[in-house]
Amino acid sequence: MRLLLVIFFVSYLSFAQTTVEKIDDQWLLKVDGEPFDIKGATFGYDEYYTNYDTYFQDLKYLGVNTIRTWATGETTPFLLEAAEKHNIKVMVGIWMRHGRPGMEDDDHFDYLTDKQGMEVMYNNAIETVEKYKDHPAVLTWGVGNEVYLNMATDEEKLVYSKFLERVCSNIKKLDPNHPITSVEAWTFGLDWWEKHVPSLDIYGLNSYGPGAGFLQEELNKRNIDKPYIVTEFGVTGEWDAPTDKNGVKIEPSDSEKYDVIVKGYKDWISNKPSCLGVYVFHYSSGTDFGGVWLMSHFNGKFRPQYWAIREAYTGEKPVDMVPTIEVFSLPDSKYESGTWVPVKLNVNDAENDNLKISFHYNQREGSRKRRNQILPLNYRGSLSEGFEIQLPKENGAIKVYVYVEDDVVDFRTSNLGIASSSIIVEDEEAAAVKYKVPKVELPFYVFKDNSELPYLPTGYMGNYKALNVDLNEKKEVHSGETAIKITYSEESGWYGIAFVDPANDWGEILGGYDISGAKTFSFWAKSKFSGVVVRLGFGLIEDDKPFPDTSIKLEEIKLNSEWTKYTFKIKREDLSCIRSGLVMFASSYGYPQTIYIDDVVFE
Repeated sequence: MRLLLVIFFVSYLSFAQTTVEKIDDQWLLKVDGEPFDIKGATFGYDEYYTNYDTYFQDLKYLGVNTIRTWATGETTPFLLEAAEKHNIKVMVGIWMRHGRPGMEDDDHFDYLTDKQGMEVMYNNAIETVEKYKDHPAVLTWGVGNEVYLNMATDEEKLVYSKFLERVCSNIKKLDPNHPITSVEAWTFGLDWWEKHVPSLDIYGLNSYGPGAGFLQEELNKRNIDKPYIVTEFGVTGEWDAPTDKNGVKIEPSDSEKYDVIVKGYKDWISNKPSCLGVYVFHYSSGTDFGGVWLMSHFNGKFRPQYWAIREAYTGEKPVDMVPTIEVFSLPDSKYESGTWVPVKLNVNDAENDNLKISFHYNQREGSRKRRNQILPLNYRGSLSEGFEIQLPKENGAIKVYVYVEDDVVDFRTSNLGIASSSIIVEDEEAAAVKYKVPKVELPFYVFKDNSELPYLPTGYMGNYKALNVDLNEKKEVHSGETAIKITYSEESGWYGIAFVDPANDWGEILGGYDISGAKTFSFWAKSKFSGVVVRLGFGLIEDDKPFPDTSIKLEEIKLNSEWTKYTFKIKREDLSCIRSGLVMFASSYGYPQTIYIDDVVFE
């Protein structure tokens, strides 16, 4: 055992040194003195650490030599070890919160007043560097992502810039062996970085479509003599796309998604003197609107972007072509929901594989999660006879997708071609819905084994400094592998916790879920010592806020030391927008408290 520990320790300290040099007007990134041309991909499988070995083998197959992450977490040590095993480097992300409500992840942070929150981010950054700076898989630090884009005022940007310099300058003192990058959309950070953040070694610029080819010119205009990395790249995104006659953003075709990566890497990225390389967005498997547009996989199937990464970095063509959708269109008219309408569809497959066809839709109104979800459509027909789809119970323009899946590729999985069109649906009942949030399927679990939680425990209340919420309690569990453990360390005072959507919001942003049809809300609970009285249930935000819970159901319960099931009847409650899926209040009278909750479900 001692020998194994010594071997691991020596390996961990054999870190790779990354440097940035300029030779004959050409910026170069070097690892241990050898040129390193970034052929990267952003990495979206952080949580699936048991499959890291498979993912990194696949990345090597694609020609990827580095991945980018946005933040660190419990799985980061496993990720770095897997990356080192396969000789892949990592831009280690250090997250900085965004400053405007409703922006990325629906988070919002006040850099002007929240000094304590800034210290939390600062300490996290320093701890991250101290923990991983000697790992040989580390290539560079990536501090923040599109923070300037997600801020409203110059006053905030100035405060953030000075904070960013404090973070980066101290990282540099701790770790002189890895350069520091900060990441921004397009060129929104350049002027702020140049003036206020001299400790940055590399500028990270997220750019999609042809814009990536103009980044060098933008640096030249500002007389900036620093290298940059295209830290996100792919086909033109929704934010820059034109709209069709129904007001729906026109998504690029599969062939455009393929070509922009292959040709873009050659013509817009690899030939620029200040560009160190690119991270293509996004090596992950999507199931929603963004997944169709930008990801390498969809529902685990190969998308054109997957094969495009391989050709860009290795020159190798796909081993099996993605089915080509040559024609996909819908009637140019308005229809009532429930109507069956014809579809024009013409597809081709280079290998003449058997093809599986299905239809789905997306709409772009309501909460972020509702806007992103893709739902199945009823359809009938065949390729030879033609298809019809049944329009869903929505009101307004919807985006309709056709999925064309070929046979299984012999060495892994199948290819999936996707095309889209739009149509206008009319439905009075759907038009009258006040809060447009996703409709869930029952049973709907608020908590079950800390897996894909719909609500997050960010609503801390009362003496929250003495409160801790652990979603991975493994000793005291009612069923499965984990439970919620809530500990309060003080002997007096009150406290509360709310599991909410969106996270960190108190009713200013539309969120939550439509749980209509549920008849009961139930959970299992216990306390370390019998007799702890709590108020527990769902709903928190009242109608003095723009986006409240449509029902608040909290009941007083005296917990005991054995697991007990509690069930509330909710058939008559308005469940059309429940944004606080689990809420608990308690007070301490003379001793600390420990409470366990498991299997929280609407049925």
